Amino acid sequence: MDESRVFRSMSVFLLLCVAFSSATAPATTTAKPTTKPTTPPPVHKPCNTLTSCDTCLSNVSCLWCQTNNSCTDYPVSYVIPPASVCKLSQARWGVCWVNFEALIIAMAVVLGMLLLAIAVCCCCCCCKRRRSSSFDRDDEQFARRREEIRQRADERKVERKTKHDEIRKKYGLIPDSDHPYSKFENE
Repeated sequence: MDESRVFRSMSVFLLLCVAFSSATAPATTTAKPTTKPTTPPPVHKPCNTLTSCDTCLSNVSCLWCQTNNSCTDYPVSYVIPPASVCKLSQARWGVCWVNFEALIIAMAVVLGMLLLAIAVCCCCCCCKRRRSSSFDRDDEQFARRREEIRQRADERKVERKTKHDEIRKKYGLIPDSDHPYSKFENE
């Protein structure tokens, strides 16, 4: 997998995450200035007075317990509500249709997949770099060996030529530079 492909897949993944988070986030609108005095934000009722899951969870500081159909204040001193308040499989927070246990598992799976994807991308990039550097070293070694072999072949070629020239000279097959046709004149 090449680096541009990894980059494209990661950017598509990030775009999908941003699109998903913006789709689930409440839409914000710009308020136009008006001459009317603004009304104060609605005051939420205490959690223990709310009687249905939807009304209870409209206030983010409340936790709905399905076992006794009661709305309680979210225990902010704990990240996850303890079993003494409500069992995780029966606790609802944020939305009525997902229990707290499933919410935690889903978030852990998404986070695990995200970390796994990042780790795989990092490993792919590192392996590619390592592979390309090892290919460069292999190519360098191959070129060096090829050059050594060529030099030895050239040396052997020069030695052979010298030997052959000596043999030719011995038998008079190479003409002297002074008398190039002296051998042929004697015949």
